[in-house]
Amino acid sequence: MHSTESRILVVDDDPTVAEVVTGYLERAGHAVDLAADGPAALRAATQHRPDLVVLDLMLPGMDGLEVCRRLRATAPVPVIMLTARGDEDDRILGLEIGADDYVTKPFSPRELVLRVESVLRRARTAPARPGPRISRSGIALDPAARTASKDGHELALTLREFDLLAYLLARPGEAISRERLMHEVWGWEFGDLSTVTVHVRRLRGKIETDPAKPVLIRTVWGVGYRFEAEAEGEAEGGGAAGRGGVAHGAEPAHGAEPYGGQPHGDGSHVDGPHGARPYEARPNGSGPSDGGPSGAGPDAAVRQGSNHG
Repeated sequence: MHSTESRILVVDDDPTVAEVVTGYLERAGHAVDLAADGPAALRAATQHRPDLVVLDLMLPGMDGLEVCRRLRATAPVPVIMLTARGDEDDRILGLEIGADDYVTKPFSPRELVLRVESVLRRARTAPARPGPRISRSGIALDPAARTASKDGHELALTLREFDLLAYLLARPGEAISRERLMHEVWGWEFGDLSTVTVHVRRLRGKIETDPAKPVLIRTVWGVGYRFEAEAEGEAEGGGAAGRGGVAHGAEPAHGAEPYGGQPHGDGSHVDGPHGARPYEARPNGSGPSDGGPSGAGPDAAVRQGSNHG
């Protein structure tokens, strides 16, 4: 699938899940390292820096949230979190501490591969098409160098946070829907829009003077968000859209807004990245094999072997 091999670190203490995920990723052209717990994951990441980490939330000794914190403290490696279906709070926390995406168990391994491809594609292509440097309301952003600062102090942004900030900065005064942000920043036609909400909230925490009363990234009720700022100067051109929109306000509490994404792994159509064809997750043991590792149905193996986490 890739002309350039990527190194993926898979961290899961369930041997069945690890085997199935590894098989699918290797068939997609990636080199895979395995770790069964947090300390082993940190050692593996030190020995061979991964291009992406697939990280189970529930791990013995050190949970996935702590592993993610430590990984993000040493290098900006993309992280996809594996979470149990009912652990919404942990899933949101995973995004808030720096995970780039999440997949809910039980899941289809094909969905996971598609999400891995989406995150890797953005990590590879973002520097290849840099936009102009932008400075607005004390925020300076250089897409070519992938650096951002607020009032002269460098901002520690994840991959998605940087792309989200760059997208909003380039369109001051424009009301942008969550669906559009999901498509343009994440590269997905459909998905769980709470991902966008969480990233906006996290980004506000880094650029707003008072995140509870945002003045830069404003909520446009019933639509999405608008970056509310006057241009202070732009290098190398890069004109921005004029100001517009009307209603705004603070971000509502999580769960107060309807989300358009379908739940993952429950037999409904699973959302694939932009340009990928959606498919239907199969129930346990049903449906023909789609070329994954041997066994009684690859999707079923992940479902049966992942109830603990």
